[in-house]
Amino acid sequence: MDSRRLLRISATALAAAGLILSGCTGGSGAAAPERPGSVTARQAASPAPSPAALKKYYGQKLSWRDCGVPGFQCATLRAPLDYAEPDGREVRLAVSRVRATGPGERIGSLLVNPGGPGGSAVDYLQGYAGIGYPEPVRARYDMVAVDPRGVGRSEPVDCLTGPEMDTYTQVDQTPDDAAEVDALAASFRRFAAGCAQRSGAVLPHVSTVETARDMDILRAVLGDAKLHYVGASYGTFLGATYAELFPGRVGRLVLDGAMDPSLSALDLNRDQTAGFETAFRAFAADCVTRPDCPLGTGSVAAAGEALKKFFRATDAAPVPTGESRELGESLATTGVIAAMYDEGAWPQLREALTRAIGGEGSALLALADSYYEREPDGSYANLMFANAAVNCLDLPPAYRDPAGAQAAAPSFDKASPVFGTGLAWAALNCTYWPSEATGRPHRITADGAAPILVVGTTRDPATPYKWAESLAGQLSSGTLLTYEGDGHTAYGRGSDCVDTAVNTYLLEGTPPADGKRCS
Repeated sequence: MDSRRLLRISATALAAAGLILSGCTGGSGAAAPERPGSVTARQAASPAPSPAALKKYYGQKLSWRDCGVPGFQCATLRAPLDYAEPDGREVRLAVSRVRATGPGERIGSLLVNPGGPGGSAVDYLQGYAGIGYPEPVRARYDMVAVDPRGVGRSEPVDCLTGPEMDTYTQVDQTPDDAAEVDALAASFRRFAAGCAQRSGAVLPHVSTVETARDMDILRAVLGDAKLHYVGASYGTFLGATYAELFPGRVGRLVLDGAMDPSLSALDLNRDQTAGFETAFRAFAADCVTRPDCPLGTGSVAAAGEALKKFFRATDAAPVPTGESRELGESLATTGVIAAMYDEGAWPQLREALTRAIGGEGSALLALADSYYEREPDGSYANLMFANAAVNCLDLPPAYRDPAGAQAAAPSFDKASPVFGTGLAWAALNCTYWPSEATGRPHRITADGAAPILVVGTTRDPATPYKWAESLAGQLSSGTLLTYEGDGHTAYGRGSDCVDTAVNTYLLEGTPPADGKRCS
């Protein structure tokens, strides 16, 4: 698994986790992109094109049509494949919207993104945000989503067939000897080669900077002078990148479950590993108080040792699942991590672990499949392909070779005694990527932007709370809202305090006091 896969486990969990994206006031869009105040290393590889070169994109008209989903409209947005050559090949991006319901004056369009990278924003809008966001927000905003380039319906990156992906997800990610190290490295090479073979043209052009530029074209085409946006998880990095490129066009930006753009790939992976440990300890603390806890009723530390023992057992002897795929250590670990994204999945995890420890692994396999977005027919959504493609462009790889992963493993084990080794080796995936990274870690200040609301959850497994603290501190206009609780992201997950603060900001433009805490 990719330890930087920053999305919830399924559409159901997305809905349970709730509102995680954002938006602001109407007006006519400008005809050309605003030039950023400074050019960072991340942006240098994709220079800002001249306004004249992009005129045909900023001036395009969307042709809205029925989506086949009641209440929603769909359209196709055109953008240049390569912003350095805007007269070259185009990409076509899937857009969907549901109009403001009223009453009250329409504020504008509210663009939403559920994260990933690789999550379909269109699916998220149609399956949850467009009907599940608070009614006062939906009343005054057109809810809008665009699948980022390389994702979902927007020139999707493709890498492996279903059977090939099955093999990939089962490769041992805690290698015990040189042969297993070679097998793991070979699996990453095959994955990368498949992406290059099937998606070579688009692969170098799915960076977050390019997607942020696509968002500005969409803002203008929708007729909005400012971008109003709610981004969750990776969507916070996308929103912050937009603010860096176009600070004067920032409207009301909610960045929930924030990433820290100043960190290297190695540090991001290691911090996230610690986040999963924090989430596991919260699960274990709850589990050991229950008579049905499959990890015992002793201490949290003992529960961790029991889970590690189970993982080792599946490494030696995979658990039957009732189908051809058995539950080995890699899939078992992925299944447990999947349930860490939402505390609402804890009962399901207790049951799945009970059954797996008892010799029947289908329930834990189902959790792993939901994480990978594997369909019942054995096919996979493009989530994991797009996830790697974006991550491996946005930052240089964590390691040069397997020796780097071997050297880093002790620090990962310190961050998480339960998950550390596997997640250390998972960070090897970008080492063999066919397209060179165009981004570099750097601080984002977005000088001149309107107030930006950053939301952090203290026991978030995938985007550790300290990332939210860091991003809010980097942004010149950042305001930090803290949720003291469990799960990935905070908006729409049951805290009236968080929801009221975010809704007030979206509807009135007034952020909460910096440092406000909710539970």
